[in-house]
Amino acid sequence: MPLTALAIALGAAVIHALWNLVIARSPDNQATTAVAIFAGTLVALPLALLRWNVQPEAWPWIIASSVLELVYFYLLTAAYRRAEMSLVYPIARGMAPVIVLIVSIAFGVAFHPWQIAGVALVGGGVMLVRGIRGGARWSDVVLALAVATSIAGYTLVDKQGVRYADPATYLFLILIAPAVAGVFFVAARGGWARVRKAVNWQAVVAGIGTTAAYTLVLVALSLAPAASVAAVREVSVVLAVFLGAMFLKEGVGASRWIGALVVAAGVVLVVLG
Repeated sequence: MPLTALAIALGAAVIHALWNLVIARSPDNQATTAVAIFAGTLVALPLALLRWNVQPEAWPWIIASSVLELVYFYLLTAAYRRAEMSLVYPIARGMAPVIVLIVSIAFGVAFHPWQIAGVALVGGGVMLVRGIRGGARWSDVVLALAVATSIAGYTLVDKQGVRYADPATYLFLILIAPAVAGVFFVAARGGWARVRKAVNWQAVVAGIGTTAAYTLVLVALSLAPAASVAAVREVSVVLAVFLGAMFLKEGVGASRWIGALVVAAGVVLVVLG
């Protein structure tokens, strides 16, 4: 893997973890997420128009992905209201590739024995992240797994949909509905004052960061194999635990640290297998 691609993939991982930190630490994470996604969609618009290319076959996938993205954002904010970032992020981020692999195998895609070993590692890592004794509530773990399922869902859909549209165009189109719906949902539950209160530099930068991270991934994919890029991005799992401990003052013990490392190692095996 070229050093340039490595640096770019690491940059994407860092930005993704930081975006989650902004959401997790926000006193009104629903409103912050809505503003961030809206800002990210606006930033994506010029590039989408410049590279506009969408075939009719893409629209069913775009609609499906938009729905799954909306579900993902709702579940993510719900998870961060209930549980710590250092718990939610490793489970959601780590289990998503595992779910994708399991669904792919169910549809007849060949798999490597190393991938099964990776699944086992991720499962064990999740248990460690949760805590063997007196750990997090199982309801919070289930919610994090629901986030992972939504990520896996839109990943599988996007894999098909992006065949019929330019990636920049596709990204913009799948985010329009969640961006608009998110803002109106927040306004409906607290008035437009709630939306205006959430408009700050952190939310806007987080939104720009989502677009930037996706762009960096596309650049990295043009320079290195997809499996390598995906593996490097799993650094974000460990980084999220660090950010939770450092900035959110979460009680991250040895079990959670080890669990995050095990989850990351397991996902690497899944994507490289």
